[in-house]
Amino acid sequence: MNVFIIGAGIMGTTFATLAKEFAPDLDVTILERLDGPGEGNSWVFNNAGTGHEANCELNYTPVDEEVISVEKALKIHAQFNVAKQFWAYLVGKGAIQDPTSFINQTRHCTIVSEASINELKLRFKEMSAHHFFENMRYSDDFDEIKSWIPYTMEGRPRHEKMAATVIETGTDVNFGALTEKMAEYAVQTLGVKIEYGTHVKRVHRSPSGTWLIEAEQRGARVQHKADVLFVGAGGGAFPLLKRSHQPFRRRYTGFPVGGRFLQAPISEEQADQYRAKTYGKAKVGAPPMSVPHLDLRVADGQHYLLFGPFASFKPVLEKGRGFFDYLRSMRLHDIPGLLNVAREHFPLVSYLISETFKGEKSMLEELETFAPGLSSRFDWKPVNAGQRVQIIKDGNLQMGTEIVVSSDKTYGTLLGASPGASVSPEVMLRCLEQMLPAIFSKEDAGKKRKEIFPEDDLETLIQNPDRYREIRDAVNDQLGIHPSAATS
Repeated sequence: MNVFIIGAGIMGTTFATLAKEFAPDLDVTILERLDGPGEGNSWVFNNAGTGHEANCELNYTPVDEEVISVEKALKIHAQFNVAKQFWAYLVGKGAIQDPTSFINQTRHCTIVSEASINELKLRFKEMSAHHFFENMRYSDDFDEIKSWIPYTMEGRPRHEKMAATVIETGTDVNFGALTEKMAEYAVQTLGVKIEYGTHVKRVHRSPSGTWLIEAEQRGARVQHKADVLFVGAGGGAFPLLKRSHQPFRRRYTGFPVGGRFLQAPISEEQADQYRAKTYGKAKVGAPPMSVPHLDLRVADGQHYLLFGPFASFKPVLEKGRGFFDYLRSMRLHDIPGLLNVAREHFPLVSYLISETFKGEKSMLEELETFAPGLSSRFDWKPVNAGQRVQIIKDGNLQMGTEIVVSSDKTYGTLLGASPGASVSPEVMLRCLEQMLPAIFSKEDAGKKRKEIFPEDDLETLIQNPDRYREIRDAVNDQLGIHPSAATS
């Protein structure tokens, strides 16, 4: 069977790797617009690099009239556990020699001011009662919080009322490095083919039922035929969906949101003082991706601090693609949905527009509010992050991700953003189950599945504490994540 994948980011590369692991006889080819794997939104500074497992993100535990919902947090945490199982498998096989080349243990903290202390207490009470978050700690003591996140607290007056939670076994993930190493393994060991510099313009069904892929490869027109087609091209998935003539294409429209960060290089000694990702509370009307956070990042052995994100509204699908690409992706039937979002989410639209024109001075002022004294301590520079395209489905704005598969299972795509890369192995496993169910019925498929994913059933991880702890401890040990490491 001939399988083509559009996009060599974390999603497409994971899809290809898993497909070949389960079915080595598949003919798998990835087409990538850029010149290397993971150079789009997967690249290290095009995303926050947080291993999203709901440790510190308040938007994953919404509160309604003093009732907190933890269901989304439990699902995301379980999905990330499945992701770590796959990455631990790659390390165990030697596909990735050194796990610290892409994943590094980093405290996950949440900090709030006096107005939100009760909410954080409620969150801590509900979450720490579950085995996923049994090691979470809460404090409203200035000195204890300062010991967790000194850069956030050192410039604050002691009388300022703050509260925080911490989990020591959080992670910083370089998804670009992970994608690069996985692509190398997929090509050299599994036989996946990757064609770079290939910009796919259109996909459509041929009379024989195969998918025709029309592309431009370094200035020359090329065409490919695929029995099965998966589009994991980030924002670029929307125009291809529109041109695919799939009946469900009318239900989806893209709403692009960009982002910027303040970035400062720091020494390893300075990094040792602050091995944390500290999340605050989003402004009213701000999208979930705009929750302010101060992060330690590791890229190619160099340490950085990142603060942001600062959202922006740019009508482009991906970095490096222009406004006309977005315009050409639109159809008349998309206009009502966009207008409905503009009306129903007017505070969000206003917020994005105001953030777009925010200058470096204003960005530094926000950093100073979040971490007093830090804006003048390091050499901060604004950097552009990746471009996300949120889903508008049936006229309503969606904040998550969605797998969309044709009724004949020959076409699939992934739309949306957060938590995205962090849960890519679990999401791509589900996508494979929908698109290529036959590969799981083969004689050796069950054994291979247990080798890669000792436990991929989310409900089992959520409901069975002993099984979860067994899996968690095994994969954390393989990836170099240990409860005492962040405090050493």
